[in-house]
Amino acid sequence: MPRKNRVWFPGAMYHITCRGNRRADIFYDDYDCLSYLHYLEETRMKYFFHLHAYCLMTNHLHLLLETKDDPTGIIMRKLNSRYAISFNKRHNLDGHVFQGRYHAVMIESPEHFTSTSRYIHLNPVKANIVQKPEQYKWSSYSAYAKGTPNRHITTSEILRYFQTPANYTNYVQGSDPISQN
Repeated sequence: MPRKNRVWFPGAMYHITCRGNRRADIFYDDYDCLSYLHYLEETRMKYFFHLHAYCLMTNHLHLLLETKDDPTGIIMRKLNSRYAISFNKRHNLDGHVFQGRYHAVMIESPEHFTSTSRYIHLNPVKANIVQKPEQYKWSSYSAYAKGTPNRHITTSEILRYFQTPANYTNYVQGSDPISQN
């Protein structure tokens, strides 16, 4: 049976999720999170892409990524393999860090784009790790809500739908009528 060709569109946006092997933790501590962000930046320099949002949870991660010249497969293979080698070496482990291939969903519309960013930023709240998304330090939310500099992400694309950080904060935290749908 022939294998389906994976379709990739330059300039497309994707919600990417990666899980730990057998739901195991992929981030044990702050150093692991910093390492992942370091490899993310290295990968972004080699395979140019825009990162619009991210959240690093203990056993999984979310990226809202816009490709430019390279498909997500090349980007994620480079990023996750570099991180896995480093993680295993640091923690004296062997084997797979991530559960299979990453999962990617193509963003289909502006509404899908903004709701995905909200979903990513609310992940630590829904997991009962923090009460408010700005309390979680391993996501890009502070760059939107507080204007905290974050070299990993591009905020302009999401904020253009909301005009101000306050409007985006209202949308994410549910006091905006649009978020009630």
